[in-house]
Amino acid sequence: MASFAVLDSFLASASRFCCSPLAIFVQIQGCFICLTLALGWSLAAYVRNQERRKIERNIKGGNCFAFLCDDINDLEHSAQLNLPRVSVIMPLKGFGEHNLHNWRTQITSLYGGPLEFLFVVESNEDPAYFAVSKLLAEFKDSVDAKIIVAGLSTTCSQKIHNQLVGVEKMHKESKYVLFLDDDVRLHPGSIGALTVEMEKNPKIFIQTGYPLDLPSGSLGSYCIYEYHMPCSMGFATGGRTFFLWGGCMMMHADDFRKDLYGIVTGLRDGGYSDDMTLAAISGDQKRLITSPPVAVFPHPLASDLSFSRYWNYLRKQTFVLESYISTVNWIMNRALFSVHCYLSWGFCLPYFMATVHLATAVRAQYSEYLLKEIGTLSCGLRLVGCLAACALIELLSMWNLTKVEIHLCNILSPEWPQISLRSYNWGLVFIAMLVDNFLYPISAVRSHFSQSINWSGVRYHLRDGKIIKIERSKERGTKYSDLARKRLYAKKPKVSLLSSFSRNFSLWHQPKEV
Repeated sequence: MASFAVLDSFLASASRFCCSPLAIFVQIQGCFICLTLALGWSLAAYVRNQERRKIERNIKGGNCFAFLCDDINDLEHSAQLNLPRVSVIMPLKGFGEHNLHNWRTQITSLYGGPLEFLFVVESNEDPAYFAVSKLLAEFKDSVDAKIIVAGLSTTCSQKIHNQLVGVEKMHKESKYVLFLDDDVRLHPGSIGALTVEMEKNPKIFIQTGYPLDLPSGSLGSYCIYEYHMPCSMGFATGGRTFFLWGGCMMMHADDFRKDLYGIVTGLRDGGYSDDMTLAAISGDQKRLITSPPVAVFPHPLASDLSFSRYWNYLRKQTFVLESYISTVNWIMNRALFSVHCYLSWGFCLPYFMATVHLATAVRAQYSEYLLKEIGTLSCGLRLVGCLAACALIELLSMWNLTKVEIHLCNILSPEWPQISLRSYNWGLVFIAMLVDNFLYPISAVRSHFSQSINWSGVRYHLRDGKIIKIERSKERGTKYSDLARKRLYAKKPKVSLLSSFSRNFSLWHQPKEV
């Protein structure tokens, strides 16, 4: 009985605190955060849905290739001859369960102009080297593709190093360069759609897109899905945006040849994040970044994505805010750091307070002491009801955007197996929202004070926003990447004890040199 008295006293104090003016403000703020996210996702769904309806109208109007282009006359041979040359550069490391399918969607593009694919690896011992070699052997001379060995990076991240080596090796007549990650699953008309937009508006500096995560069922995969969903608003504008995703970036090839605005120098000399660096340069120079509504790409997550690998992925995402190339870029990163941390815990705290209100209400049925706090209980339950309604609206809006994007992806890739919304577990989505927003400030603070990150077996150290040291373990460190469960190193052939003994015996039995 004494223990219940202590519990009742604690719940009464906690409930009174959660109904104080400051606590009520925090809970109302949490409701506004939920509704703001819901509104943003609704607007994003509207933009994507408009594009889906336009494609469906074109198909009904007789253009059965509307998933490739709006006007079927653009597929005439005379029109295709005038398309510019595009070089597609794919920096690779390791080989995972979805990579082969992703690469197939990239090299089987239905773009009608001159097109080359450059797969760039750090060494020929990378498992990606062997996997790509087998894939290209299947297509032989049907695609213009080759593998480039870039070597180890020394002044920037390995991904940026691979990208810059690819730029050096691209065709001299290429007008555009498209950077793709190995986890991008392209639609047949994606390269054509990006190129058409670049041709329409020469002022475009960078064109980008964004992934639609397909969770594998683990909490870690749902946390990554939830992390990306708020960012998806900035990519569903149907045009100009301030956001940039390094997984898909189309740029003018001459910008790299001329090192315009120092983009090559900025990336090469201490660059850690390709998209954050290029976005900062674009902002400084007031250049245009756009994201067409069709640039949404299915992104299946690893089937065994563990929570620890999600945590390291989150660490990598927060670590990019520690890299910068200018004072303005540093100020922007600090602002993003502060706002994101504030909003993340501003989202989580109301749910903690709601738990207090509910626990107090349940316990009050058995405690006369808590029944005296009837005014506080009534206030707390009203706040819980308000938060629950806002959370439900938020989840419905997220569900609607995901449904629209899945439908759009299915229309844009009619020949591939159709994606389904039925595999999503919305209970886990809600839990992932709380977990991810709670952990984000912790990860951001740790990244700020550590100034180092281990990604795919390589540890990068920053100082003044640039990489100053790269550590690679002689033992090669972890065997798998943290996110996609990609095998990072080639398997060594197994040697049985008997064969090893036979080989050593034969060597011993050979005549010795005098």
